[in-house]
Amino acid sequence: MKMKQLGNTNVYISELSLGAMGLSLVSKPPESQAIATIHRALDLGINIIDTADSYCIDESDKHHNERLICKALQQYNGDTSHVLVATKGGYIRPKGEWVFNGSPEHLRKTIRESFEALGGEKPIDIWQHHRPDPNYTIEQSLTPVKEAVAAGIIRFVGLSNYSVEEIKRARDLVEVVAVQHQLNPWYRHHEFDGVLNYAQQEKLTFLASSPFGGIQGVRRTSALEKLTVFTEIAEAKGITVYSLMLAWLRSKSPVIVPIVGASRPTNIEASVNALMVQLSPEEVNRLDRSVPFDHLKQKLRWVKKQLLQFVR
Repeated sequence: MKMKQLGNTNVYISELSLGAMGLSLVSKPPESQAIATIHRALDLGINIIDTADSYCIDESDKHHNERLICKALQQYNGDTSHVLVATKGGYIRPKGEWVFNGSPEHLRKTIRESFEALGGEKPIDIWQHHRPDPNYTIEQSLTPVKEAVAAGIIRFVGLSNYSVEEIKRARDLVEVVAVQHQLNPWYRHHEFDGVLNYAQQEKLTFLASSPFGGIQGVRRTSALEKLTVFTEIAEAKGITVYSLMLAWLRSKSPVIVPIVGASRPTNIEASVNALMVQLSPEEVNRLDRSVPFDHLKQKLRWVKKQLLQFVR
């Protein structure tokens, strides 16, 4: 497993991150299977695991995913001193819904709870603000984060679903090492809105979520039939479409680290094997042309999603 520098730090992370969200939602696998999946990822050289305080069934189950990861690390037979857990905060889950909560009081509380859920013995490796809340300024929401860094509760800070201007405002308050955004053939918005370019320019790690177009942990398999060029090239190379998607995504920038979800050990094995796939510039161009970016359509989709969250 090749390693990449985390932002501008002297810490190195694997070129894939394990996305653990699906291990804690309603469709979650048995705990033994979930832990075996995390252990297999570690065996294969993955040393960064993506989670969030909101990866759970509802508010009664808050921080479930973080506790699960902590348990898996404690039970692992190998060395875990180099493993980083990247968690997030900024959503609450009333009745299983996803609702913004960027209030300083809530974030201050959930940071402490995440610290405890992850073992409470060392700083949170990477804490990311899950999404800006329109009810609060960036500065208001990140003040508890700055406090937690100063108190030794958070080691590194990341930002999720932030625009370039929001990232710049955040960096005036805290040091940022990573940004996390969705990126896949169905959603290429951040290739063109400046976020990916800014991350590369500033040497911020770009954690690419939903590389297979997943929605709340479920792959968008029903839409694969529309990716005809992806299918053609995958068949010609004798690989799966998913392997090709990862290769295409990784070709976009050296700062990209895809977050791959897995519910069983074989899933993560397949994703790691996909790292062997190499694409020529011509193949990348052909794939790009097959999934043209519609800026207006994707922008409207993004605005609609924000409005729905705000109404909730």
